[in-house]
Parts: sequence; structure tokens; C-alpha cells
Amino acid sequence: MTQTSLPSHAVLVFSGGLDSTTVAYHLAANGTRLTLLSLDYGQQHRVELRHAAGIADLLNAVHHVLDLGSLGALLSGNALTDQALEVPDGHYTDATMHSTVVPHRNALMLDLAVAIAIGQGADAVAFGAHAGDHPIYPDCRPEFLDAYRHMVISANEGFLPENFQVLAPFLAMTKADIVRLGAGLGVPYERTWSCYKGGTVHCGLCGTCTERREAFALAEVADPTVYATAKANAR
Repeated sequence: MTQTSLPSHAVLVFSGGLDSTTVAYHLAANGTRLTLLSLDYGQQHRVELRHAAGIADLLNAVHHVLDLGSLGALLSGNALTDQALEVPDGHYTDATMHSTVVPHRNALMLDLAVAIAIGQGADAVAFGAHAGDHPIYPDCRPEFLDAYRHMVISANEGFLPENFQVLAPFLAMTKADIVRLGAGLGVPYERTWSCYKGGTVHCGLCGTCTERREAFALAEVADPTVYATAKANAR
């Protein structure tokens, strides 16, 4: 982690996916009390919310799901909330990954997490951005994190606990690095959800499934995920 100390209580933006679940297990293993925050923003893969609830139960963590469906209906032009657009398959390119960008998503989610953290006296918020997200997702880059931290401190002067932190512990790590760490922590990856298509099992073809498969292969960790297709998508 980039910070020098771990928080006592963190509000974690939590999708139930590979990255945020590993953040949850990492923080819990180091004694951090967790409040998990999931959001229903009209995403086509809202099946992730059921997986998030299951992971929360395993961690015995408080879990809140906020309904932002009416907001999601206004966020057209991306394949995650606009049913007129198809989720692209295969490794993400600049063009295909661009279609999965939900406008201002991480900032919106973190804003809600910060508000909840202040209300509950938590000393941190956290999210699962990692190095593989940097090229296309502006709100997963170090520049965003630095600017967002500054904004939070400025916008909430006098209301934040001392040494309040905005954590992205995996910002410099690859997805394979995250899988290796999570395997050592006993993360139940078979209970997590990554697929953007929202079926009954992972499709195995979309960009997130492709990255998930590749991460396990590069980490040399057995992939417990059930995919609808056995087609290999690793480079």
C-alpha cells in the first residue's frame, strides 16, 4: 500500500468483483473494520450485487446497497448501462474499452463513500483501482487519486477524522499481482463476479472475463471461475 498506516474503519466501494474483494480481504486481514458499499446504478451485470452480498456475509461485514437506478437510466452511451449497446468481447482496445466507461463512476461512488464515512466516523474510504485500468479509465489513475484526495480534504475541512485516507492499495499492481496476493489471503474467487454481461455464469469472452482468465494464468493460480465458454483468451 502507498499509505504508511492502515485505517481502523474503512468504507470500501465494493462490487463483489475480483479487485474489490481482494481489497476487502487485505484490509480485514490487517484488522480494519469494513463497511462495504455497493451501488445499483442500472448496470446490466447487477448480478454482481448478489455476489457482493455473499462476500459480505463471509467477512461478517456491514453491507449497504444504494439504489441509483434512476441515475443509470440517464447514463446512455456506454455498454454497462445502455441496453442498446453490446458489451465488447476479447482483449480491450482503446475503442472497445471506451464503450465500458460509465461517466464519472468512481468519483460518484467515492463521493457517496466519503459521505457515509464522515457520518459513521470512519477514517478511510477505499476502492480497487489497479495499474491495468490506467490507460483508458481516467478515474483509476494516480493523477485522479491525488486530485480526489485533495478535494476531499478541502471539501470536508473540520468534519474528517485526523489522517483521513483515500485508499487505492492496488494502484501500482497488475491484476495478476492482485490474484497472487488474494490467493495467499484465501480470497474465495469462485464467489466473486467480473463479467459485464451479467449471465448465470461468466461468459468467458468479454473484456473483463478475458482479463480475469489472463490474470490467473499469469499469476499461476488455479482459476476457479465457471465460464460459459472454454475458449482460451490469454495472450
